[in-house]
Order: sequence, then C-alpha cells, then structure tokens
Amino acid sequence: MSGPLSGVKVIDLTTVVMGPFAAQILAELGADVIKVEPHEGDNMRHAGPMKSAGMGYMFLNLNRGKRGIVLDLKKPEGREALARLLPGTDVLLYNVRPQAMARLKLGYEDVRALNPRIIYLGAYGYSQRGPYAAKAAYDDLIQGVSGVPWLAAQRDGEPPRYAPVNLADRLTGLHAVYAVTTALYHRERTGEGQAVEVPMFESVAHFVLGDHSAGLTYEPPIGEPGYARLLARRPYATKDGYLCVLVYNDKQWKSFLEATGRPELMQDPRFATQASRARHVAEIYAYLEQLLRSRSTADWVALLEQADIPVAPMNSIGDVMTDPHLRASGFFAAEEHPSEGLLYAPRTPTNWSHSPPGARRPAPRLGEHSAEVLREAGYTDAEIAELARRGVTLLGS
Repeated sequence: MSGPLSGVKVIDLTTVVMGPFAAQILAELGADVIKVEPHEGDNMRHAGPMKSAGMGYMFLNLNRGKRGIVLDLKKPEGREALARLLPGTDVLLYNVRPQAMARLKLGYEDVRALNPRIIYLGAYGYSQRGPYAAKAAYDDLIQGVSGVPWLAAQRDGEPPRYAPVNLADRLTGLHAVYAVTTALYHRERTGEGQAVEVPMFESVAHFVLGDHSAGLTYEPPIGEPGYARLLARRPYATKDGYLCVLVYNDKQWKSFLEATGRPELMQDPRFATQASRARHVAEIYAYLEQLLRSRSTADWVALLEQADIPVAPMNSIGDVMTDPHLRASGFFAAEEHPSEGLLYAPRTPTNWSHSPPGARRPAPRLGEHSAEVLREAGYTDAEIAELARRGVTLLGS
C-alpha cells in the first residue's frame, strides 16, 4: 500500500457505519487496516441490495481497502490471537461501549500492557465523563438528542424528521479520522501512545450548535436558538423542476436584480444591505420563491451563470452517480470485485501532490484474510486449521 499513512497498521474492531467509515478512510490513505469480524459478520454485510449473500452494497463501500479476519473474541483463543497482533499494531479502533471492551479484557490498560505506543480509539455514543456514559446510541438517537429533527420542525410547521443520511455516524467517523492522525503525529514527536475518546453526541452537538446556538450563545440569552437563513432555505421550484440558488452578498443581489429587471429593489430597505436582508429573510426568500417559478430551470441556470450568481441543479442520487464533474475529477474508480463484479467505487475526496494513495483492494469476503493475518501473528498452518475447527476463526475463500 502507498499513501500518506503507508506503514501504519490498524486493527478495526468496529461495525455498522461510524467506525467502518473512519477505518475505510484510513485504509484509503494507505494504512494496513485489518477488520476483525465475528462469524456472522458485520451487520452491514446483510443490508441490501446485494449480488452475493453477506456482501451488501453499504458493506462494500464502508470496508474497501481492508483485510478481513474472523475471530470469536468471546473465546480465550480468539482474544489470544488478537493479543498476538497487538504488539505490531499502531491503532486499535472500537465502537462498542468501553464496558464491553473491559469485559473482553480489551480495555485500554490491558491493550497498553501489550503495546504502550498504541493509539487506542473508542468512538461511541456519549462521553464517559457525563451521566449518559452507559447509554446505547445509534444515528437516529444521536440526531434526536442533538436537535436535528427539532430544527427540521421549525420550518413552516413541518413534522420532526431525521436527516436522510447517517449524519451522526459519518460526522463522528470524520472526527475519529483526524483524532487518529493527530494522535499518531503526537506519538511521532513524543513516543507516547494514548487512549482517545470520540463520542457521537458531543461530535454532532458541536456541529449543530456552531450554526444554531444563536442567542443562547450568551449568558444570559439575548435571543432564541436557530440561524434564520438556514431554517428558511430550501430548493426553489421553477416552471419545470427545482433549482438551488444562493443570492447572498450585496454584489450578488445587485447583479441578480439587474439581471431580472428589478435594479430599483436595491433601494428598498429590506434588500439594501446584508444586515437588513437577514432581518427580513422570510420576505426575501418569499420573493425569490415567487420569482423563480416564472421560468424554466434551464433558463434560470443560463441567466444566473451569466450574472455570476451561485446556482446549481437539484440532483437526484442517480444524477450524482453520473455527474460529469465527478467522473472527470476521478471521484469514481472502476473496481473489479472478485465476487461482486464491476463496481462504482467512490474514493476519499482528497488529492495529494507527493504521497497519493495507490491501488485499493476491494472489501473483503468474510474471513478472506484470516489465514494470512494469523500467519503474520506467528501461527502455523496447522494451528490455524485447529483454530478454524474449534470455531475461533473462519477461513474464507
């Protein structure tokens, strides 16, 4: 493997979305990521659609670039196999609650005794410093306690709803990626490994409150929560579809009103300055909504691009998959998976001038690299066969 994290070995004990997403990015940046699964596999193996059993599309996208090994960590022999891997490991990632790791005798002190330089990163629901420490957490729950559905309900009396993406999982996963890389940097300077906590609630609250704490930022409060412009914005209906437009600063409003034949509105106190437009955001957006219905999407795109107004189509997911910019920029790579055939493989969206990641391996079949990884831990072929016979590991094809 090549890339900026070439030479870094990661043990990935995570499942579902948050942890695997973080580990997939580390793998794509060049780390040797070993995904440890139970015999039934990661839950996302079974989320369709899929061509082959246990190879669901989300699993393929979340585990690209990793080697896969099956270990039953509830058995002493499974924990022993993991322990033999740990001295050569740089990072251990997990996303169960710390109490579960302690029951497996894989708490930080247990792991640190085997490798004091290791970066031991837990990504889970709530910080262990607060009263929610022992609570279970999933994306829906964390969106809820962080205020995301409440924000959705502030718009014209709409019912509360979750963002239709795994927002909490993927946002927390990104926090985990930078936490790993900065902890590695600290270790390079000091020689010190450490335990790092990346809690979901705090990660998403940090994200949401940065935009919406508003008047509650101050003590005592000087107003209500919520950023009015963000709560008001939405794609605009045109004569034949929808369009995403942002007319924001004074220059853009002047150009927009001139292009639409209403330059005199810049003398209207509601339109005159950015501060006044913010105070009258509901009226401003209502004006745009009415006006944009008067022409087709194509007509508006042509007019607004000519006037240098920020504009973009409202794509469907199908449109995104075939977007000419993403195809030209190399965002999608054609991947030939040994069991799943040709796949669209979106890559991590960073570009490097001197340490670009190289070719990626496809997501592993269940237990595909068990024998390979166990040999690296010092097991003989006979010992590996015995572990498989006793149900400690699974030897995939």
